[in-house]
Amino acid sequence: MEMQAAKRANIRLPPKVNRILYIRNLPYKITVEEMYDIFGKYGSICQIRVGNTPETGGRADAVYEDIFDAKNACDHLSRFNVCNRYLVVYYNANQAFFTLKTSMQGPQSPFSSKLKLNAVNSRLSPRMTCLKLF
Repeated sequence: MEMQAAKRANIRLPPKVNRILYIRNLPYKITVEEMYDIFGKYGSICQIRVGNTPETGGRADAVYEDIFDAKNACDHLSRFNVCNRYLVVYYNANQAFFTLKTSMQGPQSPFSSKLKLNAVNSRLSPRMTCLKLF
């Protein structure tokens, strides 16, 4: 166990990697228990949210406790066949806080941070709630 922790401490991950996975192309009748069975093989999961409206059906979010478990799940479960559907697994693209932090570092107009934040929020899935500052 200590050997794995030492290996993980020396690995540098890309900035897009985070603990939240966004899953698309799920069967519409999949249950949360089945999702825990599929995604729980790669590490401990904090939360799974499955879409339940016509707009969000076939989509889900999985939140892992460890970022390395999320990376392992994303690598192994992309293009995984579930009920004759191939899963599409991404890292969640919620970068609003990072964009806001970097946009306020330099001398810029007061509206540039709002424009960057709205540009990031427009790329999020439609069922995600976004941070509204203004």
